[in-house]
Amino acid sequence: MSSVSLLLSLLLSLLLGVAIVRGGSEFRICAFNLHHFGESKSNKDEVMITLARIITRCDVCLLQEVRDRKGTAVSKLLQTIRWYDTRNQYDLLASERLGRTESYQEQYVFVYRTNTVKVTGRYQYPDNMPGDEDAFSREPFVVRFKAPKTSIQEFVLIPQHTTPTNTTKELDALYDVLQNVRRMWRNENVMLLGDFNADCGYLAKKNRDKVRLITDRSLHWLIGEDTDTTVKLSTSCSYDRIVVHGEKFNGAVVPSSAQPFNFQQEYRLTEDEALNVSDHYPVEVLLKVTSSKSFNGVASFTSSFTVFQCFCLIICHVLS
Repeated sequence: MSSVSLLLSLLLSLLLGVAIVRGGSEFRICAFNLHHFGESKSNKDEVMITLARIITRCDVCLLQEVRDRKGTAVSKLLQTIRWYDTRNQYDLLASERLGRTESYQEQYVFVYRTNTVKVTGRYQYPDNMPGDEDAFSREPFVVRFKAPKTSIQEFVLIPQHTTPTNTTKELDALYDVLQNVRRMWRNENVMLLGDFNADCGYLAKKNRDKVRLITDRSLHWLIGEDTDTTVKLSTSCSYDRIVVHGEKFNGAVVPSSAQPFNFQQEYRLTEDEALNVSDHYPVEVLLKVTSSKSFNGVASFTSSFTVFQCFCLIICHVLS
């Protein structure tokens, strides 16, 4: 291969790299039930790499069923994510350990790219609604984000992992959380997401007209009832959902982008290998992007400058 051809190949590779680094055409929000994520799972290298591959696809990723008593598993996961994807910067925000008993508690954890989003508020719902106190086993840990590259600019995420035996009541109570957050932050751009257990016997059809989160027409359920979000071939249940409030937020969503991410198929795993990661697929949705704004443009500038240098080198070589 001639030196010019070699340089041209290098330039092409760098141009492709810049397209990947910038990622200006997408902004992805995800929710993923990790199925008993704690010390044991964090010690499995192949599982941690797969988790990093999944989570780094997202600008914001809600993790559920985090059972990390010592606080080491989540830290190890963040280290793995940062090692796996050096093109973006990552941080996390975790709730306190939530649950009615000491023997079983979980955390909500948000992993997010600090170069595309910024946390502007957090709120642990107190679960003290008069007449309906302690409605949740794991009360929502609500977070507000600013995302300057999206058309919506700022939004609020309300996570929920319902208790299967109490799904109907907890989903209905989420409506009260929504109203509380709207009043408190004066923000209509609210998304509710997580493992709602909203299918397969846990949410009976006869009870759906009792759930305000379903009957209120201002709420848009983006993951359909016929969408399987489970890994096992023997099950087909739409447990994991994404719901947005209001026409403005719904209009800021890329049409038909809400879906589960079948990591088993994408990464060519066996069912057992996939189940070692989780028994749920993550669900995701894309928000419309209007600019390439970010909180840190260093990566894009550096890559662009490298391409410019390479281009100048090719021109000089040809002219010499």
